[in-house]
Amino acid sequence: MDPVLQEYRKHLAGERNLSPSTVRNYLDDLVPFLQFLDAEGLGPEDRWKKLRNFVLRNSDQTLNQEYRRLLLSYVAWFINLRTINHNKRNQAQGHTRTSAVRNLASLRSFFRFLIAASLMPAAPLWTRGSASMRGLLPPPPKRLPQVLYREEARALINQAKASPTETRSEPLILRDAAILELLYGSGLRLAELAGLDVSNLHLSGRTVRVYGKGNKERMVPLGRPCIEALERYLAQGRQRLTSTGSGHALFLNRYGGRLSRRSVEQIVQRYALRAGLGHDVHTHTLRHSFATHLLDGGADLRVVQELLGHANPSTTQVYTHVSPEQARKVYLSAHPRASQEKGDGVEVSKTRTVSVEEKA
Repeated sequence: MDPVLQEYRKHLAGERNLSPSTVRNYLDDLVPFLQFLDAEGLGPEDRWKKLRNFVLRNSDQTLNQEYRRLLLSYVAWFINLRTINHNKRNQAQGHTRTSAVRNLASLRSFFRFLIAASLMPAAPLWTRGSASMRGLLPPPPKRLPQVLYREEARALINQAKASPTETRSEPLILRDAAILELLYGSGLRLAELAGLDVSNLHLSGRTVRVYGKGNKERMVPLGRPCIEALERYLAQGRQRLTSTGSGHALFLNRYGGRLSRRSVEQIVQRYALRAGLGHDVHTHTLRHSFATHLLDGGADLRVVQELLGHANPSTTQVYTHVSPEQARKVYLSAHPRASQEKGDGVEVSKTRTVSVEEKA
């Protein structure tokens, strides 16, 4: 790896305390930019020196404009870059604008590192909230998260039980049931669940200690069905899966090792298919359903934010757009005219009956 990228990796993991998967995503996002620089004759030998000279080739006064031209060229190249879609053989597709927005965010982080290391000159474009940076792309389209109905979530969880058609052993069924209960009942992320150790559980206190993004710790409550599923798994399932390599991992595979994230995804999809919900149900679908159903039940948005481990309230606010039931409840309970019905010359309210003449 490029020595500069090696230092950047250390910066992300050490100084910014990002998780290994987030660090990998940041570095992966830089790959297209490096390819673009190669295509423009800027690398790989003395790449950063060449790039510095390129943006300074006119004068310091035009530095911000040169950065902006560079990024505009890169964005156009990135969106039109043809990539193979491995899910559909012999079909190619370009990067979406949403991908470009994410890529620019990673690039902005990298250039701030380069500027702090005196490898690139500073410019207003790279400051937080820069209008020049915001104007490079239109805002990405907002997608509403996929959410299961309560009955669908219940049907999915109920699939993890012994039946004549079930081929899994009892320990694996107990494990799968506990996983589904945790994902839906506590809203855990995939990485958070896969990284759980037995010591993270506090069943007497009905909580689980979770380490989320940025290694931030939070305590998440456990519902009674989840606690019962975990108790059954610990007593009758995990001990039968344990091997010398199990360590303290909570969820184990059939060989006794820590269950991988990919295996957790496969478990969710397996039971979703058995419940007749189709292929497009993932671990994050259960997290979205957890948040939405909390709001439907009257939970405060800030409470849901804490439970999900969101640092920014705006991240949680997306669920307000997919919870019409909650909006209806708030309307019916808050607006003075919401609970009234019109009769023949009379307005009927849940609290009292008022004639039209009396109102006049």
